[in-house]
Amino acid sequence: MADNILQEAALALGQDWDLKLPDTLSEEAILKLLADRVVTVLERGPETFFQLMYRLDISEKKLNAILLEDDVAMKIARLIYDRQLQKIQSRMAHRKTHESGDPDLRW
Repeated sequence: MADNILQEAALALGQDWDLKLPDTLSEEAILKLLADRVVTVLERGPETFFQLMYRLDISEKKLNAILLEDDVAMKIARLIYDRQLQKIQSRMAHRKTHESGDPDLRW
């Protein structure tokens, strides 16, 4: 199950962030690629960056706290990665609810 979630997260992040994913996926590799991409987006300007974070529903409070710390890009990459995992887990839970719920309530 965890490998499926990692693969699904990697594919979604790869598409959304135009990442060149390695053949062997690992959380560390994904985070490194994502951090490099975050640096590129930050260099384009804060407006684009903050629009992306808003669209991804990244907590402004968490983001502002990270912006004051060291290794900002890696920590932002972690926020993005964790948010993607939350979305996947939510979809999986929603899918299970519909599959095992009352047949009269299914769509």
